[in-house]
Amino acid sequence: MTVCRITPRRLHRRLLVLACAGSLGLLACTGPGDAAAPDPSAPSAAATPAPASATPAAAPADRGALPFAATEVATFDEPWAMAFLPDGRLLVTEKKGGLKRVDPATGASADIRGVPEVDYGGQGGFGDIAPHPDFAHNHVVYVSYVEAGDDDTRGAAVARGTLALDDSGGGALQDLAVIWRQVPKVDGRGHFGHRLLFGSDGKLWITSSERQKFDPAQDMQSNLGKVIRLNDDGSVPADNPFAAKGGVTAQVWSLGHRNLLGIDFDAQGRLWEVEMGPQGGDELNLVERGGNYGYPIVSNGDHYDGRVIPDHDTRPEFSAPKAWWTPVISPSSLMIYSGAMFPDWQGDAFIGGLSSQSLVRVEFDGDAAREAQRFDMGQRIRAVEQGPDGAIWLLEDGKGGRLLKLTPR
Repeated sequence: MTVCRITPRRLHRRLLVLACAGSLGLLACTGPGDAAAPDPSAPSAAATPAPASATPAAAPADRGALPFAATEVATFDEPWAMAFLPDGRLLVTEKKGGLKRVDPATGASADIRGVPEVDYGGQGGFGDIAPHPDFAHNHVVYVSYVEAGDDDTRGAAVARGTLALDDSGGGALQDLAVIWRQVPKVDGRGHFGHRLLFGSDGKLWITSSERQKFDPAQDMQSNLGKVIRLNDDGSVPADNPFAAKGGVTAQVWSLGHRNLLGIDFDAQGRLWEVEMGPQGGDELNLVERGGNYGYPIVSNGDHYDGRVIPDHDTRPEFSAPKAWWTPVISPSSLMIYSGAMFPDWQGDAFIGGLSSQSLVRVEFDGDAAREAQRFDMGQRIRAVEQGPDGAIWLLEDGKGGRLLKLTPR
């Protein structure tokens, strides 16, 4: 006979989910239980999160009392990611396959040609863009996108190429070559991940979500549900934790992840990632070499069909999140702030929220993390980035998604 033990934390979690569902409708992120579901869309900004530390979370800020002014700079068609170039111009990707070069001072934008063909639909399409650390000299950029496979399958890919800029404000991607792919390609249109990040050592980091297929997150013959670390040419660094095993296993830095949509380094050089949980249990994780974060064996959320997933504290051999949210915030992106424009926030993390329509500020205390403040933005936030002058930049999700510049009041 199987006995289901309802721990106080699980009971608290269930009560939060039931209360939230009764008053606000479905809040959960996309997950394996709702195959091919779109990104979460129901608002949950008023929900109270339950961080793993059990410290009280800040209530959502009144939009009229936000500590920053939000200035609209431009609008886009389903924007997904942005990256600043050394000259201060901004690159913005659009899910259907658009790439824009934007003047942040005026909002004027021009098209970048040569974007690879993307498999658009559901959560799939054109994804992230990351300039090479030496872009000022080599003009190399990296793009992630979803590509079609055989028999109605698809997966994320990362390509490297040269960005040739022209006097009209636009330009073209040239000599694109794929340096990484999700393995295997599977059906469905959810959970690609494919956020890109360069570390101070010049290594390329890629988030590879588990494609709503559960088990690949623990399968070392697959690179799904993993954090990936590569050299800038796509080869595998010799000091990766599983490099000696070869194949896609060698690419893996950490495993046991679900839908990873934000990644950044803090000032101490530690790597953090934020990922969507199933029905509850969005996570902020400190990513460690060779770490296993437990999905789908453990989670602080449950499956959408009601099946229980054991909590992280039942399996201490897996790395537990440093903060978690039930009800969910539906994290889309992560930026750890280092600028001077908001000096009180230096070292804090900022998470874009989709269903929560929020910008979430997280404070760190050593390896511990807690939500400190939640700003109600009134729209789904797809991306958050720090500008060269220390301003915080946001991209709203969807058609007509605005590019917003946040500056102190």
